[in-house]
Amino acid sequence: MIEWRTNAPKWVQVADVLKARIADGTYPPDTQLPSQHQLVEEFGIAPNTAQKVLTRLREEGTAYSVRGVGTFVRPADAPQTD
Repeated sequence: MIEWRTNAPKWVQVADVLKARIADGTYPPDTQLPSQHQLVEEFGIAPNTAQKVLTRLREEGTAYSVRGVGTFVRPADAPQTD
């Protein structure tokens, strides 16, 4: 579980945790990130909040999606295509 800060939305805080895990190598490039359901279970957040986290990581270029498979860490040198 996470100790929630009151000055930032939960989706931002969860995204920050995932980005820290990417930075420290917990999730190396091309590794699948937790699914929406897994984020709900791990962080105790609503499904729509978990979806917003994954959407934001894709929009920022930190992650990419494979339809029907999941969301993955984008390698630093990979072009953003989605």
